[in-house]
Amino acid sequence: MGRRWNGWGDESYVKEVSEHGRRLIHSIIGEPKPLPSVSLEDVVAKVPASRLPDHAVISKDQEERVRHARGQSFPDWLAMHNGEYDIFPDGVAYPESSSQVRELLDLAVEHDFEVIPYGGGTSVAGHITPQKSQRAILTIDMGRMNQLLDLNEESQVATFGAGTPGPLVESQLRVRGYTLGHYPQSWELSTVGGWVASRSSGQQSLGFGRIEQMFAGGRMETLHGTLDIPSIPASSAGPDIREMTMGTEGRLGIFTEVQVRVTRLAEEEKFFVVFMPNWNSAKKAVRELVQNNVPMSMMRVSNAKEAKAHIHLGTKESQFKLMDRYLRFRGLGDDRCMLTFGVTGSKAQNKTSLKQVRKTLKGHGGIGGPIAQVMGKIWAEGRFKFPYLRETTWQEGIAIDTLETSTDWENVDTVLQGIEDSLESALKDDNENVMVFTHLSHMYSQGCSIYTTYFFRCADSYEATLQRWQKMKSSASEVIARSRATISHQHGVGKDHAPYLEAEKGKLGMRLIRTMTEDFDSDGRLNPGTLLVQTTEQG
Repeated sequence: MGRRWNGWGDESYVKEVSEHGRRLIHSIIGEPKPLPSVSLEDVVAKVPASRLPDHAVISKDQEERVRHARGQSFPDWLAMHNGEYDIFPDGVAYPESSSQVRELLDLAVEHDFEVIPYGGGTSVAGHITPQKSQRAILTIDMGRMNQLLDLNEESQVATFGAGTPGPLVESQLRVRGYTLGHYPQSWELSTVGGWVASRSSGQQSLGFGRIEQMFAGGRMETLHGTLDIPSIPASSAGPDIREMTMGTEGRLGIFTEVQVRVTRLAEEEKFFVVFMPNWNSAKKAVRELVQNNVPMSMMRVSNAKEAKAHIHLGTKESQFKLMDRYLRFRGLGDDRCMLTFGVTGSKAQNKTSLKQVRKTLKGHGGIGGPIAQVMGKIWAEGRFKFPYLRETTWQEGIAIDTLETSTDWENVDTVLQGIEDSLESALKDDNENVMVFTHLSHMYSQGCSIYTTYFFRCADSYEATLQRWQKMKSSASEVIARSRATISHQHGVGKDHAPYLEAEKGKLGMRLIRTMTEDFDSDGRLNPGTLLVQTTEQG
């Protein structure tokens, strides 16, 4: 795969937008106008001389430094297209073993430079973006540590190099008859070490669990030595070191080996799409299913705005009209919502689950019929392709971003409405409309995640476009921070969400986190500015 230097994924893949989908977007936000993008050569020419010492696994190549200078957050996206990077790492290291990572961290202390761990470069919250510093900056790319190192079939624990991306995790397990089942939206590029470091959640977390249920143990290289985390099934021996290292985003050290709990490949896996009469019926149905512990691997509910957008964007106009006529004939109008679900298991288990699911959905007015499995297959085939849409719309002058949270069931509507209202009204002073839609996913008995996508027009300049995004991002983040919800359910904290972390953790909680990071890294050289707002750290 030839990877885009300034966007998402495989440079040969283009996600097409249907003409009637394009008309829908334009009808809401207006006619867009694209901004010019710089070339890779133009950016490479801006890279300054490196401040790092020479080392066998460190590359100072200018293009490599450009390709590792940004992730996939919206500010990163703008920097990659206008060429205003400001800061580049001084070099990129490609270790192939834990001992080489250990050596690089020792070198960082000896020569006083900063270190940023890099997995798949998929961060949408600024995790891997370097900040201005008087010290040199080294990005450590874990991509060569990408192998299945061990599979204990008796205990069903697999050990991977931390740089193993999703497709390699699954392909190496599959030949042995196993699966991890962790499928975040970034699965194509993100790595097992990154999943642990950012507390990731996959699309089928309902059946397989989040990464914290999968993470069994592993190895982290720190500035003070190697931290080995044993893979014990459960323990009451004090605080859980395994849990304490998760979500630390490179501030304690760098994961080099990750042990995960795997399962046997299922006999059968199916996905379906059912349409519900309205939001309340859809929400009640999924809550009833998850609280009754009906065995399923995933559920997702798109509100009416998202259902409309996805059907337009994912179908030909003739297909859309046929589906629309069918659903209206069955009594579902403009308030209809889309409920996507999956079952993974033996044929007998799935048969029982599907019987329970269909009974529940029918009781809440759900309509499936002949389109249910067809639409489910379409969803499964394109489930990891949505990030490519950003590139397609950008070429037309349309910007896309997402944000997510989670909260208890009784708080879902309040938080969701607050987020959508804040995004839709954020640019009113600029006389701009924003296209906003939301889905619920990652269902729990207690609550669920809320995932919102928003489209808006680029302004006449990159600076003004960034200001538009900042208005929307800060407005929605403030809503989340004051609404008894988390600033991130699955994207992590990074630098973008760090200012809002205290609303969730409280002052004492922040004191605990800061004390732990400062003990592991008193000089603030490990991914500074990430997770915690930079205060006394050098730079």
